[in-house]
Formats: sequence, structure tokens, C-alpha cells
Amino acid sequence: MKLTRRYTIDDLLEGCKAGDRKMQEQLYRLTAPKMLAVCLRYAKDQMEAEDVLQMGYVKVFKKINDFRGEGSFEGWIRRVMVHTAIESFRRNQRALQLVDIDEAHEQPSTGFDFSRLGMQDLMRAIQKLADGYRMVFNMYVIEGYSHKEIGEALGISEGASKSQLSRARAILKDEIIRMEGFGYANYAG
Repeated sequence: MKLTRRYTIDDLLEGCKAGDRKMQEQLYRLTAPKMLAVCLRYAKDQMEAEDVLQMGYVKVFKKINDFRGEGSFEGWIRRVMVHTAIESFRRNQRALQLVDIDEAHEQPSTGFDFSRLGMQDLMRAIQKLADGYRMVFNMYVIEGYSHKEIGEALGISEGASKSQLSRARAILKDEIIRMEGFGYANYAG
């Protein structure tokens, strides 16, 4: 019977800082499933998310000495993944589908009970969004970026960020209502 040692995050961090490949592998195995979920929110499909994940871990291991211990290590890795997804988006020079600022408005509450919506169904709906809408939606709603920060990161105006978010919310609302009509628990897209 082979016993495996359990490492703490601090052990893994120190091992990775020392360049220990086994510790890097252990950190990857421990955190990759959660980080893949982060990447999936930004990517158009599984393959793109896996590419972003791999690029993100290359950065994590190259910049591991930049982690100053402020906040959680997992949170730092998550930020690296988000920034990697944004860089990938910009590098691929995808054109954002801009909506006129006059069309941007706060979407009224749908009264929809999101707690009944399965996470996989919600992820599928988010992945169906056009690239620009998906990026802004994730950055604002999930990551908590301001419209100013989103604009700077994506090279768009604050107004365009607000417009993209408004349009993304409207599209998601319509998609969720459509899924509800089809019995979304069994909805395959």
C-alpha cells in the first residue's frame, strides 16, 4: 500500500517557489478543477478554456515569487487565470459587438428563481453569449470589476462596457426564459 503525503497550500507554495516540479504538479492537481471552471466562463468552448488554463499555469509558476501573501493564494491564482483569459481575448483580436449607448439600460428583474437553475445550464447560457458580452458579463458580475476597469482591460469605453453588460443580461434573461419553457433541467442547448 502506497501512502501519499498531504501537503498544505503553504508547503506547495514554498515548493513551487523553489522550482520543485512535484510540488507544481500537486498544486496543479489541487487547483486546476476550480480554475478550469473560471476559464470556462470566459472561453467560447472547452478547448479554449483548457488552453487558457495551461497558459495561466505557466504564468503562475513563472510569477510565483510575485505572490506577497496578501489574500489567499488560490485567489491570486484565480486573478492570474482571469487576466490570462482577458489577454487571450485581446490577442485573438475579437471584435466586440458594440451596442449603442442609448440602448443600454438596467434590465428589470424577471422574477426568475435562479436557485432552481442548474449551474451547468447557466454556464451553457453564458458560453452562448458573444465573446464581448461574455467577457464583460464575467468581469462585472462574477469578478467584481468596475466598468472603468473593464474598459481599460478590454480597450473599450466605460459606456461600451455598460452597454455590453446590459445586452448580455437581456440575452441571458431571454435564454433562461426559453430554457424554462423547455424544462431547463433537461435542456441540452
